[in-house]
Amino acid sequence: MKYLNKGSVLIGFVLFIFTINGCDNPDPKNLQWETVAASGAPTARHEAAFVAFKDKLYLIGGRRINPTDVFDPETSTWTAKSPTPIELHHFQPVVVDDAIYLMGAMTGGWPTETPLERVLIYYPDRDQYQYSHEIPPHRRRGGAGVVYHNEKIYLVGGITNGHMDGFKPWLDEYDPKTGEWRVLPDAPNSRDHFQAVVANNKLYCFGGRVSSRKTGEDMSRTIQHGNIFDFETEQWLPVINQYAIPTMRAGTAAFSWNDEVIIGGGESAIQEPAHSQVESFNSVTGQWVSWPQLKEGRHGSGFAVVDNYVYIASGSGNRGGGPELTSIERLRLPSRNLSSDQSQVDSTRVYSQWHTVDLSFSGPETSESDSDNPFLNYHLNILFNKCYYFASIKISFMYFCFYCKYGDEF
Repeated sequence: MKYLNKGSVLIGFVLFIFTINGCDNPDPKNLQWETVAASGAPTARHEAAFVAFKDKLYLIGGRRINPTDVFDPETSTWTAKSPTPIELHHFQPVVVDDAIYLMGAMTGGWPTETPLERVLIYYPDRDQYQYSHEIPPHRRRGGAGVVYHNEKIYLVGGITNGHMDGFKPWLDEYDPKTGEWRVLPDAPNSRDHFQAVVANNKLYCFGGRVSSRKTGEDMSRTIQHGNIFDFETEQWLPVINQYAIPTMRAGTAAFSWNDEVIIGGGESAIQEPAHSQVESFNSVTGQWVSWPQLKEGRHGSGFAVVDNYVYIASGSGNRGGGPELTSIERLRLPSRNLSSDQSQVDSTRVYSQWHTVDLSFSGPETSESDSDNPFLNYHLNILFNKCYYFASIKISFMYFCFYCKYGDEF
């Protein structure tokens, strides 16, 4: 009987531990965003930056010159700190050691904003802004994605001429210690008004648009497919159908969690209210899954993570410039990835105008002096299929081909 009693106590203890763990790890699909009841409020703004530094959250910049508002999750209190030295908006901040770096930003009024000329650094511990290295004039742009990885800052995409035109596929590496800039291969797609993230040694760019106020296409040209850059090979992966974001929009916020790349909020031409959708791309499986939607749709803000919660604050409640919000909401982060409804990955290649395509084909080893003359006896047939709305138009081009002295051209 003594052994039975001990066994009963042990079983009860195990069941108790299981119950506690079950409460601590709820089903991710049951999680919901909650509005945080805060003491005080930040200055209302949009096109600002929101970032975690140590155990606090920093709301920086936005249209007009605004104070730097700091939220303490432990006390749910907002505190106003120093304003930015200039109007600063449309940027993604990154934390480097004891500082927050601000670059890839715009300054000035819509629609002819100008890019930031120098890197701006904010030191939270002493509440001080300081200018740093000059940004090369031919690589300046705003509305770009910015990440910090392996002691370097990477700046991708962006637009050079406010909201008018000048969207770019550029990728640059910046050394915050030396100020050295290095130009890396262009992305397959130009895009602006988006945020980038790093997961599993790759750079992910989803969402965004190519802003073109000059042609009256301010918001309509959203980007369907994402681009992924491999830091190891320093090459962009081929674009495939699986990289298509489920809800096309710009002005999004982004962060990474476990293997997930999470994109939330945003604005688009298809609806007046800002988007509340939050969608995740698994960097391992390549599958998309929907996360709980924001309680309040917003664009022009950011995600910030502290103590297993992701927060978002401020932003605009409709597309464009208002209403500017002061609310803050949070979501408890799941301990495991959300399951996807997708059964397989669509690896069909996607080609866009002016994409470089490598073609491989076999032929004999020959030269212009051989009887089997490559200039006269061979040609390459290339068949292009292009679909224009209702008709499939097949265009065939024939080229006479030849080999160069290195044997790799025709």
